[in-house]
Amino acid sequence: MESIQMVDLKSQYKKIKNKIDKSILDVIESSAFIKGPEVKKFQEELQNYLNVNHVIPCGNGTDALQIALMALGLEEGDEVITSNFTFAATVEVIALLKLKPVLVDVDRDTFALNPDEVEKAITSKTKAIIPVHLFGQCANMDSIMEIAQKHNLYVVEDTAQAIGADYTFDDGTVKKAGTIGTIGTTSFFPSKNLGCYGDGGALFTNDADLAKRLQAIVNHGMYKRYYHDEVGVNSRLDSIQAAVLRVKLPHLDEYSSARNKAAVFYNEAFKDVACLETPITAKYSTHVFHQYTLKTKGIDRNELQAFLKEKGIPSMIYYPVPLHKQKAYLQEGVTDEQFPVTMELCETVLSLPMHTELDENQLEYITQAVLEFCKEK
Repeated sequence: MESIQMVDLKSQYKKIKNKIDKSILDVIESSAFIKGPEVKKFQEELQNYLNVNHVIPCGNGTDALQIALMALGLEEGDEVITSNFTFAATVEVIALLKLKPVLVDVDRDTFALNPDEVEKAITSKTKAIIPVHLFGQCANMDSIMEIAQKHNLYVVEDTAQAIGADYTFDDGTVKKAGTIGTIGTTSFFPSKNLGCYGDGGALFTNDADLAKRLQAIVNHGMYKRYYHDEVGVNSRLDSIQAAVLRVKLPHLDEYSSARNKAAVFYNEAFKDVACLETPITAKYSTHVFHQYTLKTKGIDRNELQAFLKEKGIPSMIYYPVPLHKQKAYLQEGVTDEQFPVTMELCETVLSLPMHTELDENQLEYITQAVLEFCKEK
């Protein structure tokens, strides 16, 4: 049996090696490293896949979030509501722009923003909501969009972990994650479901005027070369990364299916285990399983992680510390009691290996090790 990886990018690469190698060499041969034709082609192909009017590639997923907020014309002190249970990039960009992050609790089943908590957090200074489609499925966008329309708020979707997921609205309409709100953002970090071989990101919108502004901000605030009408940034997806992504994009649904197959194996193995709670897929969203995250019950999550490590099985804790307790984002008057679900998740979640190359022998070995630990407890 091959050694088990948390994410096995090498094996994935080997399956598409010839196409990847050729695509990279073609860019080197052309020497069009920045703003080359591969970037434009990838932009168009991703637009078609997502069925969205505009895709604006950029340097990384964090930049995408920052650029999105810059384009909305928010002012210092404006409030942006987002999840307390997620990676820091989401709140980092809010703070960098001197906006006020307002953290709210999440839904215990989906790990995504709880719309009831969003509604309670709205004030006269609230200008935007950033729902994070965490671990591979969408937040409750019916409710979030209803709240946003009611209070005239922008919605910036963070879909770094859920690209390719489908959201089904109450009326039966289906849209891709990231194409529902005012702006969608994503990351192409190598370990993402659609990952390049370096850094990369993108923004999505159906608003032509907003797309034009986003495109300018990405490129030093220029609508016309050397005329800087906006305060912008330098955040471009380079041609080699675009070429890699062009090869991988046609495989994205196949990759999602492989991840779902692994998730089904895990779910079946753990379905009757009292000390484990398997991930729940919401009725309104498909799940692309960027992570497979268990909730432990009545056992020490850290002991389980150590036990698996001894067996040669990697695992990760996403996330051990909520954002409101991070030194960089401490706010007076914010307490643990305001986030009961987040606090529970930070103490109980554990993510098992999840990637496109997991085989049945590996899955069997992983699940048997987990079951062995639970049986001893």
